[in-house]
Amino acid sequence: MNAVIKTGGKQYLVKAGDTLKIEKIDGEAGANVTFDNVLLAFDDKAADVKIGTPTLSGASVTATIEEQGRGKKIPVIKYKPKTRYRRNVGHRQHFTKVKIGEIKA
Repeated sequence: MNAVIKTGGKQYLVKAGDTLKIEKIDGEAGANVTFDNVLLAFDDKAADVKIGTPTLSGASVTATIEEQGRGKKIPVIKYKPKTRYRRNVGHRQHFTKVKIGEIKA
């Protein structure tokens, strides 16, 4: 079974056993998480397709949190000519790594 879930303002195509890096959600490593915003569900041969309007009622995807972390540093540089103004700042986005378990549709 495959599904499209929405979390953190993004949509992800998932199937059982997948590992995803998603926007940070609260929880410790090893905790179970349930995603209720399932937009689409279908089987491997696409014979049974369920489309939500906008979400499927009663559908859910369970996952296990594997890791909480921060991504690579992205440099943010400000520069103003003729004034000798330069500023370097870095940004590291928080993420949560999850492993998809069961998909109910």
